Amino acid sequence: MKKTTIILFLFSVIISGFAFTGCGIYSFSPKGTLPDSIKTVRVQIFENRAPYVNPQLTPNLTDRVRQKITRQTKLTQTNGDANLDISGTITDYSVLTTGVSSANGQKQTSVNRLTVTVHVIFNNTMANDSKETDVSLSFDFSANQSLQQAEAQLLDEMVRQLSDEIFNRIFSDW
Repeated sequence: MKKTTIILFLFSVIISGFAFTGCGIYSFSPKGTLPDSIKTVRVQIFENRAPYVNPQLTPNLTDRVRQKITRQTKLTQTNGDANLDISGTITDYSVLTTGVSSANGQKQTSVNRLTVTVHVIFNNTMANDSKETDVSLSFDFSANQSLQQAEAQLLDEMVRQLSDEIFNRIFSDW
């Protein structure tokens, strides 16, 4: 009987310990929460200063970033003065060979990699706080495709992934 009481006591102490470990010891930080004072955002058109220019990337990326911010935050888009001002520049758009295969003693390219880098500046005009970050992503495509074929196939994926990464970089540090 005494052994059973001790076991029940220890069991209840352990269960109580688990029940109270979540209260106050671990907490979620409000990181990513915008201050209430920020109500408007302006996303300027991303400039393309890369040596090679994909004419579809700039408008599609700018539009997608705008849409993502409008849908996933409480911010209102404006073309004038804004509490949060976002601008960016496409600084790199280049292709490198990443895979080489050998057939009949001949080496040939099998995979190419398109790398896109965007330099983003976001300025909280209310707090006079400006931050900068670079987002660089790579996209592989078959060496049997021309760059124009690969761009047509990869454009939606590039825009989606770049806008997601830009959004996360901007709003993860508030």
